[in-house]
Amino acid sequence: MAKQDTYVSGWAGWIGFAAIMLTIVGIFHLIAGIVALFNSDVYAVTSSTVWVLDLTQWGWIHVIAGLIAFTAAASLVKGNVYGRIIAVAFAVASIVANMAFVPIYPIWSLMMVTIGVLVIWAVVVHGKEVRAL
Repeated sequence: MAKQDTYVSGWAGWIGFAAIMLTIVGIFHLIAGIVALFNSDVYAVTSSTVWVLDLTQWGWIHVIAGLIAFTAAASLVKGNVYGRIIAVAFAVASIVANMAFVPIYPIWSLMMVTIGVLVIWAVVVHGKEVRAL
């Protein structure tokens, strides 16, 4: 069987960037989850805020999300297709979750949304190039 020629551009480094950003986002989610689990006084709850989940549930969701982000980052580095799917799905979920915090923590939330958008862009546009390495 002949080896398939595949051009790999310098843009393949964006997948490394996405993996690093997913790792950082995973760390941030773990921190947010642990804080919600063990120190509920950190989160501001106002009368205009509607919470569907209590802080314990929210904390466990963040801890699990952090672990999923680590898994997706490791899979991206290996060039697996399912890693790209998990990375995009995680980034979308992270963006939606952080949009809920914009009225309470605007700078933090917008930073997390920006990182999520960059991860989605890197994975969707340049994800196929890593498999060729």
